[in-house]
Amino acid sequence: MLVIIGSVVVLVSVLGGFMIAGGNPLVLLQWSEFIVILGAALGSMITMAPMKVHKGLIAQITGCLKGSRYNKTAYEDMFKALYEMFMLGRRNGMVALEPHIGEPSTSSILTKYTGFSGDPHAVELLTGALRPLIDGKVKPDQIGLLLDTEIDAMEHEHHQPIDVLSKTSDAMPGFGIVAAVLGIVITMGAINGPVSEIGHHVAAALVGTFLGILVSYGFLAPLASAMIFNGQAEIGYYRTLAKAISGFATGMAPMMALEVARRGLPGDVKPTSEELESMLKAVSK
Repeated sequence: MLVIIGSVVVLVSVLGGFMIAGGNPLVLLQWSEFIVILGAALGSMITMAPMKVHKGLIAQITGCLKGSRYNKTAYEDMFKALYEMFMLGRRNGMVALEPHIGEPSTSSILTKYTGFSGDPHAVELLTGALRPLIDGKVKPDQIGLLLDTEIDAMEHEHHQPIDVLSKTSDAMPGFGIVAAVLGIVITMGAINGPVSEIGHHVAAALVGTFLGILVSYGFLAPLASAMIFNGQAEIGYYRTLAKAISGFATGMAPMMALEVARRGLPGDVKPTSEELESMLKAVSK
């Protein structure tokens, strides 16, 4: 939502100031300039990355428009789900977790907490960590390295669409200059024409430069920055999950494992120690 609000503020400020100064906004509708700049930007994006990255870019832009889902409620659902899973494993042995790990979509524990089970990556991270523990394929003290490696790969994959958008943003002023130069070429071809016609061609050329700079600094660069913050919120959620799992795997009590994970959270999503204890006691009941 903030991305939409910020973009509207940019657009209203630029056009509003132009109109207050006596400009006609319809003059800015130079479709040939739009086609040159936006078409060149789209073509360069297609060239610089594989299809998987473009799909990720669309998904991340959509996520920015919706806003981050990793709020305090999402963390509370994660802590509750983990606490129930950890307590079950502590009381009945790790084998008792197998039905929940094998079929998480039908788990009587995970399905209660939609804020957690609704994130397929989080569920996959949990099941992928606990399954080898149950099978005895890895030692408990190796789970932390396993999870860190997986999250690092996710973080790298998340940055690829951001890099594509950032490079496109950096190129937009250049594409604006390309459009402006083409406009000047047209102007020179009409140099012997009426002054009004020459003025129209020069104005159209300048719109190209204006549009390239506006799209770059007013929209694409801020959107790339918003995607970075969204990605940091997502990766932070997964790292918190990994800390809790690793702590439990190495012998910490469920409450202590979640307390260690809680302490690394930023303030806007971090429950207090008392809130966490009260929350988990309610789950126990």
